[in-house]
Amino acid sequence: MLKWFSIKKIEVELDPLDFSVLKTDIHSHFIPGIDDGSPDMKTTISLIKEMQGLGFKKVITTPHVMSDFYKNSSDIILKGLTDIRSELKVQNINMEIEAAAEYYIDYDFEQKIGKEKFLTFGDNYILVELSFMEAPENLFDIIFKLRLEGYNVVLAHPERYAFFTMDDYEELVNRGVLLQINWLSIIGYYSPQIEQKTKDLIAADMVSFIGSDCHNMNHAELYEKCQTKKAWHDLNNSCKLLNNTL
Repeated sequence: MLKWFSIKKIEVELDPLDFSVLKTDIHSHFIPGIDDGSPDMKTTISLIKEMQGLGFKKVITTPHVMSDFYKNSSDIILKGLTDIRSELKVQNINMEIEAAAEYYIDYDFEQKIGKEKFLTFGDNYILVELSFMEAPENLFDIIFKLRLEGYNVVLAHPERYAFFTMDDYEELVNRGVLLQINWLSIIGYYSPQIEQKTKDLIAADMVSFIGSDCHNMNHAELYEKCQTKKAWHDLNNSCKLLNNTL
């Protein structure tokens, strides 16, 4: 009796391409004790040292802002940023750090547009995330209103939203949304399906930013594995990334 065996495609590993070509990481959770990221200053400094060792010259840290869970105000976030900068100076660590936020588009986010000054980075970029269950019905209205207020919308880890198709991504990009994929998606950390979707987005030239979305040392220790991946090399060669403009 014949037996059929599936052959797993082996991905070719390339020479490491370090992250100094990017200069800036735009998505992390380094402010101690205010979300599900770093719990304390000691961890924060260790994470920043890891980023420095990977070649980054600057990090833009982006704590979660959620109405019902992480009720972080701009004042709370900026106070945390000041504390980190002070500790970096004390320890003589030469790493530039800024803070924005990762805004969760929940039930009352739309009401805040035009009334609240959101934390942004670079060219008035605002980082937003969605529920992993489904897209909000008012998503396009929110995007329109944000852009009307002068914000450039960056969608965090779009590859992780299983409900989006490639047509949906194209629609978002056509509406002026910039897509930010996660490093760990490239190595299949979340799932093989997310890894494939990430590669599809890169192949379609839809990716404008890449971010670590670093929460802890377990994440930080995996980023080096991304440096030999063809998807990362392809993304860098596309000349579409905006990280190094920040």
